[in-house]
Amino acid sequence: MPASTTVSPAPLVSPWAPLKEGFFRMLWIASFVSNIGTWMQNVGAVWLMTHLTNSTVLVALMQTASALPIFLLSLPAGALADLVDRRKFLLITQTWMGVVALVLAAVTLLGHISPWGLLFLTFTLDIGGALNNPVWRSVTPELVPRSQLPAAITLNSISFNLARAVGPALGGLVVAYFSAGFAFLLNGLSFLATIYMVYSWKREAQPPTTALAGERILAAMRGGVRYARFSPPVQNILVRAFFFTFGASIVFALLSPVVAKLLHQTGAVYSILLSCMGGGAVVTALLLPRLNRAFSIDKRVSLAAVLFAVVVLGMGFSSNLPLLYVLLTVCGGAWMMSQNSFNVAIQTVVPNWIQARALGIYILVFQGGMALGSFTWGALADEFGLPVALAGAAAWMLLSILLVFRFSLRNGENLDFTIASHWAEPTIVMEPTPNDGPVLITIAYRIAQEDVPTFAATMEELGRIRRREGAIRVGLYADLADPERIMEYFVVESWAEHERQHTQGVGPDEAALATAARNLHRGPEPPVVSHFINLKRADLPPAAVISG
Repeated sequence: MPASTTVSPAPLVSPWAPLKEGFFRMLWIASFVSNIGTWMQNVGAVWLMTHLTNSTVLVALMQTASALPIFLLSLPAGALADLVDRRKFLLITQTWMGVVALVLAAVTLLGHISPWGLLFLTFTLDIGGALNNPVWRSVTPELVPRSQLPAAITLNSISFNLARAVGPALGGLVVAYFSAGFAFLLNGLSFLATIYMVYSWKREAQPPTTALAGERILAAMRGGVRYARFSPPVQNILVRAFFFTFGASIVFALLSPVVAKLLHQTGAVYSILLSCMGGGAVVTALLLPRLNRAFSIDKRVSLAAVLFAVVVLGMGFSSNLPLLYVLLTVCGGAWMMSQNSFNVAIQTVVPNWIQARALGIYILVFQGGMALGSFTWGALADEFGLPVALAGAAAWMLLSILLVFRFSLRNGENLDFTIASHWAEPTIVMEPTPNDGPVLITIAYRIAQEDVPTFAATMEELGRIRRREGAIRVGLYADLADPERIMEYFVVESWAEHERQHTQGVGPDEAALATAARNLHRGPEPPVVSHFINLKRADLPPAAVISG
């Protein structure tokens, strides 16, 4: 199942290749339209809040209101995305966001909006976004071949940032000539394109290995957390992403107060600066294939941190508008480079069966950094002033580079998750329900005494993989009456989870360790595998031993 045997690098793929896939192309266009509406909404909402209140904290809380739902809901959303029909789930989330955007438009156009009402409806709108994000990202591997996945992720980033280049400019015009409420109305209508495209998606029937039918959501969430806990590449991505976004959040949280209070400029300048960010991101996206070949992922993220520090200092201590336009363009490029690096990394270091949950955890950590950072820098600006907060964020970004020495990143594009072998199906005399459990699996070996140290070291490595793939407990025991008889055991939460282990198969690294362990077995028969299920149901017979 997971982990990772490295294969030879694949031939270079054209960055435009995924657009040859018909449905990916149409969904990309629909997403672009919807993203333009979202950016128009963002410009209108932040600028409206800037004029509804003099509190820097309330303005910064707009970013927190957007990030907090994602922080709270990304993990359950990722679990749901691995458990339910992704097409239906997308229809629900897109409809939710469209309806809330229209409600916000109506309240604003009727003149009943208040600072706290704007925060509440922004929070409600982004509940839909929080539920939508993991499943939206996880459908990309279904639409393009794996060799095109990095290019598809980059194209999705281009769509988002093209919209960020166009949307704020359009939003600024709409707010200037009409009102923020009209921008909210256009955003609500923009969801119609995505809803139509998702409705038109003729999704292929999914095999049981990815459907995970019947698995409990809480158990699925715990499985995702367990995988991240025992996967060092995932842990490193999460740590680096949190520290990066905590510092970078100040740009998104306090750009509007900088424009209004430090520069004494209008909303038009604010929208132009946002458009500069989008333009810089698009240009950088076109250069990403070359940048990815020229710099390692660690160097790209470190370079982005340095550029962010320079931009943040410029925001705090320069009133030269042309210079700020250049700096925000650079900021957009740095943001694109860092986020593409994190996104490609998290989607390529995990196998498909856990991908939505891994993405959910990544988004949770990412948005947690955004929400906490926005509040922290906003409070610091209220207490000590905007320049002090901006200088503090710049120092934070520079210090975050030191994490490379402990949490180095890796790009998993060349990892091999193909199934090396399948577990033998157990012979059962009764059929447990999917939620029955926990399930205990034992494997009895005969190991010569001189081979025990080697065997124990092999099983320790295998135990880490077992835990990453769903085991809640693992262990190795020797029989006191027969020291050459050694028993491995591991426990999974439910029968559904154990069935997934059987149907998902065994990855190359797990297969190699299991083969090494079997080669040390000295018995006349193969190691004996037994399955036991917890006797907590009254209707199970008293001797519920299932042997395979």
